[in-house]
This record gives sequence, structure tokens and C-alpha cells, in this order.
Amino acid sequence: MPLITAHANSTVLPIHFQTGQTLRAILDTTTMRVRSGCRGTGACGLCCIRLVAGSGNAPTPNERLQLSPEKLTAGVRLACQFQPSGDVTVELLNPAPPSDWKSLGQEILRPASCLLPSRSFPLTTATSMGIAVDLGTTNICLALYNLLTGQRLSERSGINPQSLFGSDVMTRLVAAAESAEIAGKMSDMVLVALAEAIQDISSREGIDTSQAIYLTLVGNTAMLALLTGKGHELLLRPEMWEQAIPCPTVPPSHWGARLGIHAMANIEVIAPLAGFVGSDLLAGLLAMHLTKREKPALFIDFGTNTEIALWDGHQLLVTSAAGGPAFESCGISCGMPAESGAIYRVTHQGADTLSFEVIDDLSPPRGLCGSGLVDLVACLCQDKILSDTGRFLSPSSPVEYCLPWPGKGLSITKRDIDMLQRAKAAVAAGVTALLNKAALSASALTRVCLAGAFGKYIRVASAKAIGLLPDIDDNRFELCGNTALAGCEDLLLSSEAADRLEGIRSEAELINLSRIADFDELFFNHLFFRPMTEASHDS
Repeated sequence: MPLITAHANSTVLPIHFQTGQTLRAILDTTTMRVRSGCRGTGACGLCCIRLVAGSGNAPTPNERLQLSPEKLTAGVRLACQFQPSGDVTVELLNPAPPSDWKSLGQEILRPASCLLPSRSFPLTTATSMGIAVDLGTTNICLALYNLLTGQRLSERSGINPQSLFGSDVMTRLVAAAESAEIAGKMSDMVLVALAEAIQDISSREGIDTSQAIYLTLVGNTAMLALLTGKGHELLLRPEMWEQAIPCPTVPPSHWGARLGIHAMANIEVIAPLAGFVGSDLLAGLLAMHLTKREKPALFIDFGTNTEIALWDGHQLLVTSAAGGPAFESCGISCGMPAESGAIYRVTHQGADTLSFEVIDDLSPPRGLCGSGLVDLVACLCQDKILSDTGRFLSPSSPVEYCLPWPGKGLSITKRDIDMLQRAKAAVAAGVTALLNKAALSASALTRVCLAGAFGKYIRVASAKAIGLLPDIDDNRFELCGNTALAGCEDLLLSSEAADRLEGIRSEAELINLSRIADFDELFFNHLFFRPMTEASHDS
């Protein structure tokens, strides 16, 4: 892939990219962005850069209006109009202030205008926008739409600030149950974060977000309960894990003005199914049309609370597995999210030699994300550096493995291995329990949809090798990205999607893994780093 070397003040950022995009769109997915106020039309002239080396498209008419001939001759271009065609070096002449919010870029599941609104919106030109939100345990993602045309105007992704109270849902729920003040603070944190993301869109895109009259939000059950301040204490009671958790309608006056949208916006929090199976899973099933075919299919939305659905062609079984934060590399010694500088691929090169791929090709890397951790463990098992029980076999280092990257000092410890073992055992046992319930073998699956940030980067072969995924043909796996946001967009725009969601909700049967008689045995069997076998699916 071609490389952009971007300079801003004293910072240098290498960025690999796919051709056909504007420089502004590429930069918006990183921490280095340009100022803008016109949604990338070239009308504001703020996003000036200087092309130091390399080439791209010729200056556009808008650039010739905004920039003098002398500036164009000196290599000054507008980032929103310039499309690099190969390796380039650029200097940002008007960098934007740092922001915690980034564009989703090519992580978006579908093109930005493939949905046409089918809901009957009572709209005017002053109230013509809507927002879809996926509230995750680790990340918050949102997309802004023109409800008249169905066009996506902008999107953002950032960290859920509630992580201050714990990286997993149970830790946050316990904190909220112990203190009403903490519970209120966690709700406020999300609202403040959403307001910041919406403000970031408004200031950078030149969009009046007060025209947003609809907001639709999905999330896992714990996040929805903590946001609305209702039902979070029920999730700490095992007898409620099969019950619906109340998710009240939010009065517009409570949120609209705080979020920077229309003061009387219609705010719809899509209710979870029950227990720890949230509306993010329902939205994902909606987006992937999992129940439309009469052939068995499996859906896994990886996260700190991993949600799993099995469609056997006639019946929908759903559950959740407490995988913990290992898939997102939270709590891992050198762990980090799947963002710039993260090792996301580790490849076995033979003779105890590994190669590494880093997001944006930063060197040295900053850390290891979840997919990289799975790759690394698979490689270490193949090289007999790690046993299938998760024990380091090297006499010189029985408690950790240092990644062979000179001078960086990245390592994983026995504790890191234990976290991944428990996470993958919980998910694999959940998959096995659903297959057993449906009297299916893994080989009967025609689709396996992998969702979430982890599902975007995961290498299927490595996940199969350590027993995280069923050992079936690679061509049955689909890396789907953020299906929760995609389904939420459907619900924002389409009344037909809302009807389909209720159909999914009514036909879903919740399976409480704690009530599976042999679940402890399944969990123990899946702790080993070895492929799942057909025998492990026998009832």
C-alpha cells in the first residue's frame, strides 16, 4: 500500500492508505487532522497542506478559487481536494486541534448512501438530520444522516470514558450499585462524550447539528442500563439474567440540548433482549440478515461482553459470554486498541522467526491489539514456546515472552495468557453450548459472521488454531466490522427495519449459560490452546 508521510509542527506520522481517497478523508482516521468547515467540498479553504514530495490529481476548480497561482506553484493544496496517487510527503499548514474522536473511515460496513429513508419523518429543512449511536463497553461510534436523502454526512469513533470505573461491564455495574453518585457520573460521562463527538462533527464539517431531530441508540444491556440509570442493579442478580431489563424512553428535554442536537429531538434507546443480550446484538443480526436464509449460521460480536447467536434455519438461539477485555487487549501488559501503532498481525516465518504487521506501519510499534495477541499465541504454540495449557516452555523465561523488536521491550506474561485463555474458553464454550442445544455440528454452519473491532482484524486461521473459532472452511467466515452501528443506521432510517427487529426479538430464545448443566466442563475443555473438534460438539 502507498505511504503518506505527514508532518505537522514537530510531529511526523506515516500512514498507509488505499488510493481513491482524499487526503482529508485519510487524515481524519488518524490523530493528525486538518482544520475544516465545509464537509470537504473545498468551499472554506481551511485545510491547506503543502505537497513536499510525490504526486496526485491536478488542482480542482475549487482549489483554483481558494488558492492563488503562487501558492499552487509552491505545492499548496486543499486536503479535501487532493487525492494522492502514490507515496507522498505532506506538511499540514493548518492542523486541527487534537481530538479524541476519529472518523470511522473504511471501517464503515456499507456505502454512505445505500439506504433510502422509508420512515415517515415529519421533517423540515431545519430538522432534517438523525444520528445513529452504538454504545459499546470500550468504544462509542456514531453516524450523522440526512434523513431526507439517506446520505451519511459524517461519523465518529472514540473511547467510552466509563473505562475509568473498570474495563469490563461487571466492574462498572458493581461500582454503580455501590454508589448512586458513581452511577450518575457514569451516565453523565457518556452524554458528555456524545456531546463532544457531535460538537467535533459540527465544528469540522460546518454542520448545524441542532437540526438533528432523531437519535437512535443501541448497546449492550449493561451500557444501556448505566446510561439510562435504570436496571443496572438487576444485572448483578443471576435470577434476572433471563429477564427483560427496563430501558425507559428518555424525555427529549433531558438529553437534546445537552447533546447539541434539537432540544426536542426524538431519542430512541433500543431496548435489549434480556439479561446480558443487548440491542447491539439485535442490530447486528438485523444488519447481517442472519435469519433470512434456511441454512445454519453463527454470529459472534466480540467484546468485553461477547454476544453469540445461532440460527439453525428455523430457530434463533442467543447468549452472551463474559469474555472480559482480552479481545480488545485491555489489561494485557503491552496491549492497546486496534489503532495506529498496534501490532495486528503476527506471522510465523519458520525457525522460531516471527514477522509483525503494524497499523499505519509505525516503527517501533506502540503495543499489541487483540488480533495480534491471538496471532502471537498461535505462533508460539506452533513453535512449542507455549504449551496448549498456556505454560511457557522456555527455561530462560518461564513467566513471559519478549517480542523480538529491538529496543522496544514489548512482552506478554503468563497473566496475559491466562486472560486470553479464559476469554476464548468462555466464547468457545458458548458456541458449543448453542450448537449442542440445536443438535448441530460445526460443519453444518454455512456462515460465521464475526463482528466488532476484534472481528475486523482477526486472522481466522490463528483463531481456529487456538480453539477460539470452529475448525471449518475459511470461506464460511465473514469479517463484518461494526454491525451494531450498521443495524442502528437501518433502524434510524427504515420502518421496515424496525418491523424486522421486532420479528428477530420475538423469535429469539435466550440461553443462560449458567443454567447449562455441563457448561463448567465445556469451559474447562476449551481452556486448552488447540483446535475445536467435532467431538467437542457432541451432546
